[in-house]
Amino acid sequence: AIKDCDVAFIAVGTPPGEDGSADLKYVLAVARGIGENMNDYCVVVTKSTVPVGTAAKVHKELEDALAKRGANIEFDVASNPEFLKEGAAIDDFLKPDRIVVGVSSERAEEVMSRLYKPFLLNGHPIIFMDIPSAEMTKYAANSMLATKISFMNDIANLCEIMGADVNMVRKGIGSDVRIGHRFIYPGIGYGGSCFPKDVKALIKTASENGYEMQVLKAVENVNDAQKEVLFDKVSKHFGGELSGKKFAVWGLSFKPKTDDMREAPSLVIIEKLLAEGSTVSAYDPVAMEEAKHSLGDRITYAKDPFEALVDADALLVVTEWPEFRSPSFEVVGKLLKDKVIFDGRNIYDPAELREIGFAYHCIGVKTAHKEPA
Repeated sequence: AIKDCDVAFIAVGTPPGEDGSADLKYVLAVARGIGENMNDYCVVVTKSTVPVGTAAKVHKELEDALAKRGANIEFDVASNPEFLKEGAAIDDFLKPDRIVVGVSSERAEEVMSRLYKPFLLNGHPIIFMDIPSAEMTKYAANSMLATKISFMNDIANLCEIMGADVNMVRKGIGSDVRIGHRFIYPGIGYGGSCFPKDVKALIKTASENGYEMQVLKAVENVNDAQKEVLFDKVSKHFGGELSGKKFAVWGLSFKPKTDDMREAPSLVIIEKLLAEGSTVSAYDPVAMEEAKHSLGDRITYAKDPFEALVDADALLVVTEWPEFRSPSFEVVGKLLKDKVIFDGRNIYDPAELREIGFAYHCIGVKTAHKEPA
């Protein structure tokens, strides 16, 4: 497929190593394969999320492969990081906020401009820059979003202590155009394939170059702790006596519209419940098969949200799937042993639920009813 092509995208995984660094073996293997097969000028583009300096390694792999063939073929390496959200990737690709391209020659810039010409006609901005800056842009973007999430979760925890309502605080600060409304919703921590991996990789890259990313280390620490907040609320409500209790869990994936279980807060919560001798009945619209790889048959997988509730001591809302937003609370209350909800995503109205007799716990709002002894 490489023969006679103008542009070759490297779009393979860069999984984190044990030390947090990005594993580049797949990226470099593809680069080697391109160098072994290309027969004319080509722009080799790293689309994978890669640390600063990877383009130079890709360039060397290509040079070495060509040298072994005795081939004298010109090429350029470019960086074109993706900014796609899981669950909305196609739409994000077709209607991008921006297209970032790192190049080192006018020829490569001209080829990439022709490639993205249809997007330019629709008014989507393309930003050309040097390759290291393009590589850094991807990590900086994800790390900034992760920082906003952890900051808001930190504020939410303080709101509970001080008696403030984080939902009101969020609206108050989100109306500031310098801050905005996105990524300031409190919850039980971020997960998935991007934020945890990219934050770790940027911390590692900095460390290897003699610099300490103090803010990002705090972001990571807050996120790790936040994944346990919902379990701590459950334990407190039941006075630490969780053995023999059954809990319904709505949502397993790290976010809606995906089956991705990587770094999902649900795994932390469920493991802690199981360790205390509880049983768990869970429902997720798409992620249950994927969850079985981590949880196996240690929990029950329900056919629908209401089946998960039968004889459960409480409901834990872990992922904010749209179908969980407006359930029949009358039915929920009848199926649960006791009318108790722990909402890790703040998708319900606390006043409404308490008015109809539920003990309701969410993130960043002090519990209004008396805790059990």
